[in-house]
Amino acid sequence: MGQAPAADHTTGAVDAPDDLRAVMRHFATGVCVVSTHRQQEDGLRHSAVTVNSLTSVSLEPPLVSVSFRSDSSFLTDLMEARVWGISILDGGSEELARLFARPRAERDEAVRTRPAEPGPHTGALLFEAAGWMECRYRDHVVAGDHVMVIGDVVGLGVRGTRSPLIFLQGGFHRFEPPQT
Repeated sequence: MGQAPAADHTTGAVDAPDDLRAVMRHFATGVCVVSTHRQQEDGLRHSAVTVNSLTSVSLEPPLVSVSFRSDSSFLTDLMEARVWGISILDGGSEELARLFARPRAERDEAVRTRPAEPGPHTGALLFEAAGWMECRYRDHVVAGDHVMVIGDVVGLGVRGTRSPLIFLQGGFHRFEPPQT
């Protein structure tokens, strides 16, 4: 495979982060809840957060990535545990998405009260969702104000065919695929 040409970073400069946010509002993404845990004296403390940065990186080997703000306390937990679960949300899961998008203290309470089960490969919590994955840390890349964490997929599954929850133009939407 040939090398990609060098990028010209001198044209099309962005004046502010809001410019990029305004453009990216037009790019639909899926929504998922990522969970991990941290060992404490009294056992595991689980945590979870809503993200829309899930990306399939490779099929062979199976790799995915998720990105978090560099100052994220969830990222700190994930990097310590080096395992995480991903619950890919369906169109009926907007409440769950909003719940895990709240501040840390509210998310921690939700982890304790929402139905979930530990994944068999990582122990990270999996919530009722259209699809799920369990991952083990492989690598990470610091990119601007975020860290992209790449993981080996060590377990996965789907729970029937469900319409996905998507994030577009600053809000949650249900996508109804055409019937075939």
